[in-house]
Amino acid sequence: MKTIHMTIDPAHPTAVGRINPARVDATTEADIAGQIADDEAETLLDAAKFTRRVRKRLGLSQAEFSRRIDVSLDTIRNWEQGKRCPTGAAKALLKVLDKAPEAALAALD
Repeated sequence: MKTIHMTIDPAHPTAVGRINPARVDATTEADIAGQIADDEAETLLDAAKFTRRVRKRLGLSQAEFSRRIDVSLDTIRNWEQGKRCPTGAAKALLKVLDKAPEAALAALD
């Protein structure tokens, strides 16, 4: 990797970087809040797709899946509809089910 040393002139700090200072200055708090909301919605959709994909790869219905991993059916539905996002142990379990489904299901029995 090549290292580049630069000196920043305090009189012209905007001469460095790839941002558009006018656009940054024009960004409002409402714009920032909207982007945060969009990012959170996208994260929930990604988690919903992942949960649904794991369940379908296992060939289980929502009811069977909820019973096998000992999570309520409503929780599975909320995850798959993007209303809630699996966290902590549930998120880890989904990752294990995705990578090593036979071992994970055997351990859960």
